[in-house]
Amino acid sequence: MRQLRYHKRLATGLFLLMVVVYALMTWLSRSDPSHWIGYIKAFSEAAMVGALADWFAVTALFHHPMGLPIPHTNLIEKSKKSIGDNLGNFVVQNFLTPQNIRPYIQQLTVSAYAADWLSGEKNKTLLVSETARVLRDILQKMDDATVAAFIARKGTELISSVKLNEVVAGALQYFLEREEHEQLITTLAARIRQFIGENEDMIQDKVKEESYFFVPKFIENKLASKISSGLSRYFEEIETDKEHKIRKEIGQQLQQFVTDLRSGEKWGQELEQLKNNLVSGDNIQRYATDIWQSLKQTLMSELSDTDSAMLQYFSRTAGELAENLKQDEALRARIDNWVRLTAYKYILRNTENVGLLISNTVGNWQGRELSQKLEMEVGKDLQFIRINGTLVGGLVGLLIYAITHLLS
Repeated sequence: MRQLRYHKRLATGLFLLMVVVYALMTWLSRSDPSHWIGYIKAFSEAAMVGALADWFAVTALFHHPMGLPIPHTNLIEKSKKSIGDNLGNFVVQNFLTPQNIRPYIQQLTVSAYAADWLSGEKNKTLLVSETARVLRDILQKMDDATVAAFIARKGTELISSVKLNEVVAGALQYFLEREEHEQLITTLAARIRQFIGENEDMIQDKVKEESYFFVPKFIENKLASKISSGLSRYFEEIETDKEHKIRKEIGQQLQQFVTDLRSGEKWGQELEQLKNNLVSGDNIQRYATDIWQSLKQTLMSELSDTDSAMLQYFSRTAGELAENLKQDEALRARIDNWVRLTAYKYILRNTENVGLLISNTVGNWQGRELSQKLEMEVGKDLQFIRINGTLVGGLVGLLIYAITHLLS
């Protein structure tokens, strides 16, 4: 603003100087017939005309000259809409063309920059902390009732479409094919045998409760000991003998159960009823609310603790990504090509939006504000038009005066 005022004063001062010179030459010409006075007078007179003409032209761009509403003045304020449209079109047609964009897009190397940036411990910590902060903010702003309703709706759709008997039968069949039931039988037999060995007193008490009053105590104890040792040996046989008939019988019963699940109407109806009870009424909504609250609380806790497993995983992943980007040239090339292609397509797809943005921005400015902005940017240079107009006008006037005298 200071430079604009300075150059305005300079142009106006030059005009005023020409006015003084013209007045002085006019006064001298009355008493002195010297030819040089006529030449200076012609120069100053033409310079005043040139200065006034260019002052009017420059002023008419931004204001009404002397505040007078002369037609075709204050052009910028009156034509802001067309200026915005033309400026937007100019930028789109001359800058956002494929030929102009492509060289800059080809120079993008995002992967190398990302690798260098992630290699810094402070940067990696900043990325993890900011990611955690954003995720916490998202979780806090999520409406619990809406999320729970979504989980309940999707859960109902999923459960309703599932044939529960087929799922259970398939799981049991997989269990049997991998002979996982054998390990289960072994574990159960060992636990039962251990339980019998640790609870012989309880077996003795049960034998006493069931025996007649005239049976001697030593016989009861002997009988209880026999029962305990017999049961222990029996379950030890089950535990160690992979071909034990109990094992085979359990396997056969489980296989029959799988067949009944798949083909029997009874199990199909009962499981279907169980499924309907699960999704009916407020059950599924209550389950969904509990699931979401538990999940949300867990996530908030993990995202708030800097030493949590989740944030440690984020940090390790960021470090591994940086290392991979540094060492894997093919990976860097794929990422950079994807970024370049995406950026290229996005820019070209939105060139019209850029022009519209410029047009709307300029069009939404207040007319006076736009005029002031442009005057601040180019007004200083436009003052040189006034200065040049003064000097060129004076020289033209001097030339015309000289030619006129030569031809007369």
